[in-house]
Amino acid sequence: MEGSRVPVVCHFDPACPFAWVTSRWLLEVERLRPIDLDFRIMSLSVLNEHRELEPWYREFNDRAWGPARVCAAAAALHGTAILRDLYTALGTRIHLGRNKDYDAVIAEALDELGLPAHLADAAHTGDFDAALRAAHQAGQDAVGEESGTPIVVVDGAAFFGPVLTAVPEGDDAVRLFQALRTLAGMETFAELKRGRHALDLP
Repeated sequence: MEGSRVPVVCHFDPACPFAWVTSRWLLEVERLRPIDLDFRIMSLSVLNEHRELEPWYREFNDRAWGPARVCAAAAALHGTAILRDLYTALGTRIHLGRNKDYDAVIAEALDELGLPAHLADAAHTGDFDAALRAAHQAGQDAVGEESGTPIVVVDGAAFFGPVLTAVPEGDDAVRLFQALRTLAGMETFAELKRGRHALDLP
């Protein structure tokens, strides 16, 4: 119904730069339009754990377990609503601050939010892997096939993407969201893709 709040879910891996850009775009849309934006964890580490990958990407995926596991632990112990602020605290350091020392990033993010420091222990154990895998699978099930991150669900329709190389602002952010919502309403729409340029974070 026109004027009603639009349900939106962003499934993210905190280590993924493309998910970060998409999430910041959705927060900009939230500032300008009535949407109910929710965040859920997924994991590139889970997605790619048994795949043969280029060495640099294998290293990325192996290291990405830590932040994802901590997000899964925080969601399990403190509720999924914590993911919005935890993702921002982690992502600001990882993607804007270019800090790839994930142990330091996690400790600082937990401290910023007043969350228990012991949540950082989850980064190096499998204690919350079942929860992480379940959350990851929920995103995959929403799309209907294996998908990377970000996954965005609008009005119940799930997409891989949109993959963005910079954060749209103002009217541009809203126009993109309206376009995505239009596609979400078309059951015959399946995929749209073009080449990626260099990721341009502010």
